[in-house]
Amino acid sequence: MSNNLLPFHYRSILGIALPMMVSGFIQSIVLITNSAFISRYSVDGFDAVGNAGLVYITFFIMLMGMSDGAQILMARRIGEDRLNALGRQVVATWVVLAAMAVLFFVALTGLVPNLIYSYSLNKTVANLQVDYLAYRSFGLFFSFISLGLQAFYLSQGRTGVVLIAALVTALSNVLLDYLLIFGVGSFPEMGVAGAGLGACISEGFSMFFLICYTRVSKSNVSFQLLQQVKGIGTEIKELLKVGIPLMLQSFSALFTWTLFFTWIEQMGQFELTVSQNIRSLYFLAFVPIWGFASTTKTYISQYIGAGKQKDLPKIQRRIQLLTLAFLALFFHGALLYPKALIGIINPHQEFLETSCAILQLIIGSVFIFGFVSVYFQTIHGSGNTLASMTIEIISVLIYMGFVYLFIKIWHFEIYYVWTVEYIYFGTMGLLSMGYLYFFNWNQKKI
Repeated sequence: MSNNLLPFHYRSILGIALPMMVSGFIQSIVLITNSAFISRYSVDGFDAVGNAGLVYITFFIMLMGMSDGAQILMARRIGEDRLNALGRQVVATWVVLAAMAVLFFVALTGLVPNLIYSYSLNKTVANLQVDYLAYRSFGLFFSFISLGLQAFYLSQGRTGVVLIAALVTALSNVLLDYLLIFGVGSFPEMGVAGAGLGACISEGFSMFFLICYTRVSKSNVSFQLLQQVKGIGTEIKELLKVGIPLMLQSFSALFTWTLFFTWIEQMGQFELTVSQNIRSLYFLAFVPIWGFASTTKTYISQYIGAGKQKDLPKIQRRIQLLTLAFLALFFHGALLYPKALIGIINPHQEFLETSCAILQLIIGSVFIFGFVSVYFQTIHGSGNTLASMTIEIISVLIYMGFVYLFIKIWHFEIYYVWTVEYIYFGTMGLLSMGYLYFFNWNQKKI
């Protein structure tokens, strides 16, 4: 058994997941704060930043999918007690992510604006989306460096470093957004464009912190970071094999949500604004889910690498219990005081009643996702990323089929359109549990 293997008692699991949850909570507060700023600036700006943000995140999440692959590989090397392999994997990750960042930047600045104009019915909102992306897109060049280092720290369970980086991003983002959206003091009033520029600069601050910490931390000496940068072709191939399926499934999930909101925009501005209210709060529910998702991948990969497969069911059960407990903590407001939450996001009263009803409707789907996500992330952590991609794509296709029926064919009210969340998470859960039950997944070599 590797001396570097993480113990799986509740305190250890929570010690790793809690910084990630706090990080996610900070990001959710940033999202809520920024939504509050821009909704008070203009309703069109609020809708534009919501839709353009999804477009950006669709590309960013592919970078994150590849970095998840790097995290799984590094965690496996730790389980195998091959610490000196991590430095080479970090460099390989940066090479791959840098190439992707350049490609995605060209797409966001050269191709996406024309697509936005082609499908948007509200041309004012379309113009504002393009203004936002013109600045936001540069954040990709900061993110690829940060994501490579985050994968390195997450694979070891050193989530506190990632938490501090998130805090740097959040504090600078809130401040810069306020200054640049409204034009405070000597800062120009940039509106929606200011929101994009503020987010970009804040990612630069986070990258700078991670680089500085990595350089000065004595804990990183044994990993030989940047000391063996030649001949990393094998590491790149391994990363592409594990990471491409994760990248594609991340893209399919976020692209689907982007398309979902595009179709809602075509229903009308009321439906779009209500849905953007829900989207802003949805990420609050994902805080514990994402925190424990990263934890699950690290544990599963390390324990398979160490040949400790018999411990995996107990690890899964403990993470599921903690996930559901923290979901109740983070998202109870959706049931008990939805009006207060919606009011923070958007003060306009005409959207309040419908937004609250939808928020309460989706509570059950969130808890379903929290429970089944541990199974889905187990497939990730085991290295069977082609299987997880297949599950994601099938779930997405079923989801989008019902979205199309609900919006385009049956013309449901916006409240009933949101019931598709149960279909998506339910499908993903059933497929994930079926795969883990019927297939020999825990012997995967990567």
